[in-house]
Amino acid sequence: MTAHNTTRRTLLRAACALTAAPLMPVQAQTTEDYRALVCVFLAGGCDGHNVLVPQSAAAYAAYRSARGSLALPDQSASLLPITTTDGVPYALNSGLQAIHPLWTQGRLAAIANVGPLLAPTTRAQIQAGTATLPANLYSHSDQMQQTQAGNGSGGGTGWGGRTADALVARNGISRFPAAVSMAGGALFTNGAQVPSASLVPGFNLDVNGMTTWPATASAARSQALNEILAVDGGVRLIQAANQVRRDALSLGALLRSSGNGTVNTAFPGTDIGRQLQQVARVIALRGTVGVRRQVFFVQLGGFDTHSGQSWQHWDLLRQLGDAMAAFYAATVELGVSSLVTSFTQSEFGRSLQPSGSGTDHGWGNHHLILGGAVRGGQVYGRFPYPALGGSDDAGSRGALIPSTSLEQFGATLARWFGLDAGAINTAFPSLTAFSPQDLGFMT
Repeated sequence: MTAHNTTRRTLLRAACALTAAPLMPVQAQTTEDYRALVCVFLAGGCDGHNVLVPQSAAAYAAYRSARGSLALPDQSASLLPITTTDGVPYALNSGLQAIHPLWTQGRLAAIANVGPLLAPTTRAQIQAGTATLPANLYSHSDQMQQTQAGNGSGGGTGWGGRTADALVARNGISRFPAAVSMAGGALFTNGAQVPSASLVPGFNLDVNGMTTWPATASAARSQALNEILAVDGGVRLIQAANQVRRDALSLGALLRSSGNGTVNTAFPGTDIGRQLQQVARVIALRGTVGVRRQVFFVQLGGFDTHSGQSWQHWDLLRQLGDAMAAFYAATVELGVSSLVTSFTQSEFGRSLQPSGSGTDHGWGNHHLILGGAVRGGQVYGRFPYPALGGSDDAGSRGALIPSTSLEQFGATLARWFGLDAGAINTAFPSLTAFSPQDLGFMT
């Protein structure tokens, strides 16, 4: 990802993403009812085939045959062996070394072959032309929208935002944002009632030029700005922009007065590390600002690996693993490891068959779930047989037909978050087309 510079444009973008409701601190309260979902989005289409590798003899032989030069070797430093609770052998990419121990500790799990679907779909239906498919498969923009919306159709709200909508009352009078993106505007955190706030790590929400000498001059400038923002000029767009700026100033003051959240755990200095560190700091403020339900969005880019994939993908996974391990350690430090669940998503997977030194756009993908409430040490869903042109292939290059829908994945997390059956069906209206509706990876 590119670095965020403090310019007028980025100031406006960050301010415009903030909630339009006034922001104020509230009395500290118990956090026993607290829950947080943290979406770690792997932008560009992460190659799940080289995240989670089968190790049973037949499946690995098929994988290695189809992957060619991109196949990760077995019984080497390039793979981290794991075994499911029912004894099936797999391996993680060695870039994920930092989170590998959490598998055996029962805190890390994998979900196999997830993706956008409109209905359960088979290869026979696709070949016969009778399958009902999501629009514009293999398109970055379309499948990014579908993944963050949590269904095969896309839409104007994200599944994280809709999940927060369902429990907005749990946050009481708190005006602290219930849905926060650390990577700029994100559909995932945008709800119908809960707007998405943008809080870029290290980003100063204050207005330049407000700190001057003497202090009375600085106070006069601040008062003048507040008076300008409060003027009703009769233009709704300007009024909305002024309210957003007032909220940005209020949020900045709230974060400063709350100490920006104290977290002692060391995080890597990568972009994804800084984003997850900011999430941990906000979580540390949960009692001060009075929130009980929050959703977060962070992003790591660079996964559109059409060439030079081997090292690039490994290095991205190293950044991911290091940052997620630090984040989990921070939740342990804060005493909320069983109340916070992080998980990966990506717009699509990659083709099993390589294209030179890289891969092309795919469909279904494997993802990771991490947290103290995760039933770890298991691969959930149905792991596909890694053969070109096989029953799990949408064509001839190994683009996986998802066997688990986005709705099933999201609904399982939403149920842990606290949604009842009615609220889940509202947040995921297409869920009834799929079974099971709870994948079982959360306690």
